[in-house]
Amino acid sequence: MKNSNKGLNHDEPILFEIGGVDKSGVDLNKPTFKENFIGECFEDREIGLPGLSEPESIRHYVRLSRKNYSIDAGLYPLGSCTMKHNPRLNEKLARLKGFSEVHPLQPLSTCQGALELIDEISIWLKELTGMKAVTMTPKAGAQGELCGMLAIKKAIEARNECNRTKVLVPDSAHGTNPATAAFLGFDVVTIKSDKNGRLNFDDFKENVDKDFAAAMITNPNTCGLFEDDIIEIANYIHDAGGYLYCDGANFNALVGKVRPGDLGIDAMHINLHKTFSTPHGGGGPGSGPVVFSDILKDFCPAPLLKKDEENYYLVENHNDKDIDKSFGRLCVFHGQMGMFVRALSYMMSHGSDGLRQVSEDAVLNANYIKSSLEGILTPAYEGYCMHEVLFNDDFLSGTGVETIDFAKALIDKGYHPMTIYFPLVVHGALLVEPTETESKNSIDQFIETIRELASKTQDGEDFFKKAPIYTPIRRLDETKAARNPVLRWQKNDVIAAE
Repeated sequence: MKNSNKGLNHDEPILFEIGGVDKSGVDLNKPTFKENFIGECFEDREIGLPGLSEPESIRHYVRLSRKNYSIDAGLYPLGSCTMKHNPRLNEKLARLKGFSEVHPLQPLSTCQGALELIDEISIWLKELTGMKAVTMTPKAGAQGELCGMLAIKKAIEARNECNRTKVLVPDSAHGTNPATAAFLGFDVVTIKSDKNGRLNFDDFKENVDKDFAAAMITNPNTCGLFEDDIIEIANYIHDAGGYLYCDGANFNALVGKVRPGDLGIDAMHINLHKTFSTPHGGGGPGSGPVVFSDILKDFCPAPLLKKDEENYYLVENHNDKDIDKSFGRLCVFHGQMGMFVRALSYMMSHGSDGLRQVSEDAVLNANYIKSSLEGILTPAYEGYCMHEVLFNDDFLSGTGVETIDFAKALIDKGYHPMTIYFPLVVHGALLVEPTETESKNSIDQFIETIRELASKTQDGEDFFKKAPIYTPIRRLDETKAARNPVLRWQKNDVIAAE
């Protein structure tokens, strides 16, 4: 892969090192007011912000943007994150004035269109999942997990079975699963994976007893595999009086093909910012609606969106019979409006057949990568995968090259590395998710790059230990950076490059 523009990447310093406190890019008139209107908040000392000219400011942020790898620049192979293309149509619709400027405190009579959109996407989500109720308020997947487990905890309390405190979580789960359960006061028990990368059902059954409350299972799981025993697992859970929560982070592999409700799942969050193509990463925004089965629908949190003969309205009074079993409110307001618009735009532009093809193409692309790299990398598990393929580091055995070295070398080839060292159940894991939005040509380029790097591992570790060499900042001491981060700029600080 050619890298003809390496020399144009700038090692850009921070603003404080470019500008000076003694200059300004704007001429400001000397203040003429004589009275202080802000009391003790008034300051007349130097604030220390750097002054820059307009070209300096623009160049600084443009140069920084060049360091930010994006889906618009190339394939983003992060596994378990679904970094797929976000159609510009979604952005255009999200910027419609009636949606972009809606305010959560304005009268409901003035935002009926926004409420109708929330109702419409709720219908789509219930149809796609085969579930009976949905709450749109959670702001991300982790908060969605919290919401679903709060509903389960409330249902257990309603049955006066507060002895049920045990939650079973597979060892391959996202870290937010056990963290959520522990945060709510549950006792977390880790369930082992079997040799095929799926939940060990025998170990699972041994841990189900009178204290069992729920299980949190990701399906497809973080090894990129479908849990074949999911229906039998769900039946076993329900027979034991427990509930099944599903982490919906990998719903991108199932949309239009399998309805989670038909698998016996009681609650599941859906990452709109993954599955339905809204912006992902960078700290937000996110959206994690939660769908509920028939046995949990009455524990759905407030507010509840309803419609009478003419208008939409929100049920928010906890004494109302529609939400009197609810655990209350999860959020102050009603969810991420911009995410709802983008996700519904994605759903409606694809239609039911298009959403089904999304899942088919995502699974096809992952299996194409797996088969194309057969004999080059070492798959963690045999057989077909779902929308992401997991490799281990056996192919690096005896070379002196480690997973992180391989990932760093991939940066020099113009790619953001795949997810590495996750899930933890696979040694030296490399988790690749091409998504459905990549063409065969772009995937073929990625495959050829991986093949080239894999062949270089036989030449020794020197090349890999130096990587990346074309980035403005070279390889860091990551342990030191994690344990002793420099979070605040201090004047006259000098940080020597090691």
